[in-house]
Amino acid sequence: MRLVPFSRKQMTALTWWSEGSQYKDCDAVICDGAVRSGKTFCMALSFVIWAFSAFSDGSFAICSKTIRSVRRNVTVPVVPVLRELGFDVRENISSNYLQIRYGGRENRFYLFGGKDESSASLIQGITLSGVLLDEVALMPRSFVEQALARCSVYGSRFWFNCNPEHPAHWFYREWIKKSREKNALYLHFLMDDNPSLTPEIRKRYEQMYSGSFYRRFVRGEWTAVTGAVYPFMEGDGAFCDKVEGECEEYAVSCDYGTVNPASFGLWGRRGQVWYRIDEYYYDSKTEGCQRTDEEHYEALCRLVGERDVGRVVVDPSAASFIQVIRRHRRFRVLAADNRVVDGIRRVSSALKQGRIRICRNCEDSVREFSLYRWDEREGTEVPVKENDHAMDDIRYFVTTILEDGSEGDNFFAFAADRRKSCEVIF
Repeated sequence: MRLVPFSRKQMTALTWWSEGSQYKDCDAVICDGAVRSGKTFCMALSFVIWAFSAFSDGSFAICSKTIRSVRRNVTVPVVPVLRELGFDVRENISSNYLQIRYGGRENRFYLFGGKDESSASLIQGITLSGVLLDEVALMPRSFVEQALARCSVYGSRFWFNCNPEHPAHWFYREWIKKSREKNALYLHFLMDDNPSLTPEIRKRYEQMYSGSFYRRFVRGEWTAVTGAVYPFMEGDGAFCDKVEGECEEYAVSCDYGTVNPASFGLWGRRGQVWYRIDEYYYDSKTEGCQRTDEEHYEALCRLVGERDVGRVVVDPSAASFIQVIRRHRRFRVLAADNRVVDGIRRVSSALKQGRIRICRNCEDSVREFSLYRWDEREGTEVPVKENDHAMDDIRYFVTTILEDGSEGDNFFAFAADRRKSCEVIF
């Protein structure tokens, strides 16, 4: 295999852990940036060489979204180079691991795919001396954190590699933005950092993308892509200052979650306009602790304060939380109209007509408006199920309180009294 000389940034990724490096005391390395910038290959090569410099008879993990992508992105390009450098590499395909020997040392490298929440169970129980997480932004947080938790051997380190996603992605917020406090070396790659790309190839990639896709894939920025559900809600001008003083009427909309975030919006009406004046947003994964129905009810009461709230509308699937609200007998609770696409149409209309306004202090709503996107897979007409919790509770408010179910939502229930052979209408 022919290798061209590494760039300066690639050399940093290759040698950051070595004696004499100013970064040798870091616990982790994070490489993100543009596509085809050469970060994956140099990180994978460095990971294996570091493992042999620090350990013998150790266990390591190489992870990507799927086992197939681990082999495609990491092992297939790196194994031939390792063999040329004198490493003895034996791959056990059925058991998904590499047995590698060099200079009298031997280490095992297990391959894992982290494609969904259930994948975390695959890596439980193993003790690791280090982990390489390729395409980390595509893996669920539960899997990544389980992989990191397995690295309990003294001297173990973390290696992260990814292309950018949206700017509210948990990995961007928790690792890249906090790289210093995590004691992690952060390296941002561009195509210019890959000397194996010719100017013609770089130009081809630059011409392939435009707009936000160009910013993400060519400039390596963590930015939201096109396909926003509410594209007109861009910029600070789409939101209003916090409404002070009393309102004529109040209501609350709730998207309930335990594992997923819970989002409650407090609404106040002035004239013909309803304002989202405050909110409660609790993400158990970020906070590291789930809340019970009663704890969420207490948060609802704190959000409302002394205000006289006429109605609380809740996700109809949250049956246990609805029962808690009813048991306390303070609020009138309604099950929300949960038709997604039709609800989005109504929310869009209400926003454009100025019948609802979002106050800037509702930071999680403002954040989700910039990230809430349509699923662009062919044949679908639904939003992506991410960054949608405040979006859902706003939809519940519009369809169930603002429009009061007026578009064909009326219904009645009846029960038969068998003793009198008649129907009793409720």
